[in-house]
Amino acid sequence: MKAFVFPGQGSQFSGMGKDLYNEYAVAHEMFEEANKILGFRITDIMFEGTDEELRQTKVTQPAVFLHSVISAKILSTTAPQMVAGHSLGEYSALVECGALNFADALLLVSKRAMAMQRACEIQPGTMAAVLALEDGKVEEICKSIDDDIVVAANYNCPGQLVISGTVSAIDKACAMLKEAGAKRAIKLPVGGAFHSPLMQPAAEELREAIMQTEFMKPVCPIYQNVNALPQTDPETIKQNLIAQLTSPVRWTQTVNNMIADGATEFTEFGPGEVLRGLIRKINPEAIIL
Repeated sequence: MKAFVFPGQGSQFSGMGKDLYNEYAVAHEMFEEANKILGFRITDIMFEGTDEELRQTKVTQPAVFLHSVISAKILSTTAPQMVAGHSLGEYSALVECGALNFADALLLVSKRAMAMQRACEIQPGTMAAVLALEDGKVEEICKSIDDDIVVAANYNCPGQLVISGTVSAIDKACAMLKEAGAKRAIKLPVGGAFHSPLMQPAAEELREAIMQTEFMKPVCPIYQNVNALPQTDPETIKQNLIAQLTSPVRWTQTVNNMIADGATEFTEFGPGEVLRGLIRKINPEAIIL
């Protein structure tokens, strides 16, 4: 069975999508439609902008979404039998499986980015990557810091877990994790505590937009971040999408569940190669394109 997967924020690069725009009429049309929907020429920043410009809140998430969705539209030769996306990538996956149309998904991605930025301004936070320590030990240490907020946020692959929380809690957790044997516990250059309770204001803001958007029954299951399980019910998909902002991304569990359910070939659509690398670490025998 063929599985399509889509990356999240952080995989953007200057020049992304320019080749698609110049070579394919469909891509040209979709990018120009996106410029109108967003109210500014995001293509100018994607194609010619600096890394700093690409990191702007209003740009990063829509840019990765656009590159992913348009890549899949142009380059896929067969339909997937299951889909998944890492964090932001879940919106790309929802378009691919037919649960959201392109315009609605782009608007939600834009609103998600701005809501997350406002949540970061309300309560500053950060994230840290923890390498070579068992998930259970990382979770145990996070729970032991009960006077502050720090949680497991991204289960990326065996031996790689990202934690999220207040700056003070992350600092405390990193020191404890290193003492417990982590090879590395290092803060990431991110603007907030994503996939943690600190994103609750963003979840509440996004809830209204999601509930007012029409979701269709997908043509194939989407494995969602919050529980790593396949979903086809539009209302369940909506609730999981809202919960995603404050819940961990269970990517390791997602890939394992897709393989257990028959996935024999993974194709990553979008900028970078992050998911291909993670899938290889989760299951070295997986076929990845």
